[in-house]
Amino acid sequence: MPQDYHHGVRVLELNEGTRPIRTVETGVIGMLVTADDADAAAFPAGEGVLVTDIIKALDKAGTTGTMAKSLDAIKDQTNPAMVIVRVAEGADEAETNTNVIGGVVNGRRTGLQALLAAQTELNVKPRILGAPGLDSQPVAAELASIAKQLRGFTYNAAWGATTKEEAVTYRDNFGNREQMIIWPDFMAWDSVNSQTDLAWATARALGLRALIDEQVGWHKTLSNVPVQGVTGLSSDVTWDLQSPATDAGHLNENEVTTLIRQDGFRFWGSRTCSADPLFAFENYTRTAQVIADTMAEAHLWAVQQPLHPTLGKDIVEGLNAKFRQLVNQGYLIGAEAWLDPTLNTKDTLKAGKFIVDYDYTPVPPLEDLTFQQRITDRHLINFAAAVAA
Repeated sequence: MPQDYHHGVRVLELNEGTRPIRTVETGVIGMLVTADDADAAAFPAGEGVLVTDIIKALDKAGTTGTMAKSLDAIKDQTNPAMVIVRVAEGADEAETNTNVIGGVVNGRRTGLQALLAAQTELNVKPRILGAPGLDSQPVAAELASIAKQLRGFTYNAAWGATTKEEAVTYRDNFGNREQMIIWPDFMAWDSVNSQTDLAWATARALGLRALIDEQVGWHKTLSNVPVQGVTGLSSDVTWDLQSPATDAGHLNENEVTTLIRQDGFRFWGSRTCSADPLFAFENYTRTAQVIADTMAEAHLWAVQQPLHPTLGKDIVEGLNAKFRQLVNQGYLIGAEAWLDPTLNTKDTLKAGKFIVDYDYTPVPPLEDLTFQQRITDRHLINFAAAVAA
């Protein structure tokens, strides 16, 4: 054939070697809001809108509903990328729940379901999820489901709880590793009504989480970081750094994150609602999510490539190179990828399947620090010599 004969030189480009792996973006907020007087052109009802300038968004947010207050709370912490979905406030809580949870109308996702379409329509994937002031139990349950699908994390209030006991009872409604329950709320100055008013802690959790991701990383929990723009707590919470016999200790023991005042106002608690102890901490869940998405999405290039041994070697070496980077940067304690020959048999390889194993160790949060104090006389042994010197 003509292409088999050539009198000259040919260059066949063989693109082998490891590819750089980029960590997925973790700091994008996905938030459900109400605002009947918001600019309908800027925030069409039921649709996801990408916001990258929170000040401009506030200018079009109106003053009714939850949108303005939630955006202002996030603004006090940072200026993250956000996917905002505005829904109509119902005549009662049941109708509002339905609007927030959403569904599919004429082929378009509405309410919380619109967050699932954000990556396709807006080219961003929200991973920090919430609906401040709207997260009743049915909404919180749906938020957890959406978070699981997006490999995100949701921060929800202990809806309707007025005491720590009610907050603990409410937390028992959930068993998801992608979810944190927070009680009580903050208080903050309301410039619209010129008075101190309730300020949803969940809104500030969204903003603070995005800030921590940006400045520290997804391996750091929400707990024990100063919260900006608040003046008090909606309920009294006793707390003592050296005693577990407090309201805060009771809430944390029962996997409810609370609020404290010590050198400013702070979230106190790192526990999720996970039924699996492996993901008891917020950062354990987020580490698992980030590692899974980072490694999967970085290997689109490898799919449908000829399955030569060099391809398998490139994939494994690429994973280990990324793991070394994450360990050196402090995001992981350790991690390693390897090839198990018992899983990659001639039959699986012949079927176009290639299996790579890896493990990792997340960074534990220091939750319980103990100092062992002893009284001793051994430091008196050289007393005389010390005086003479």
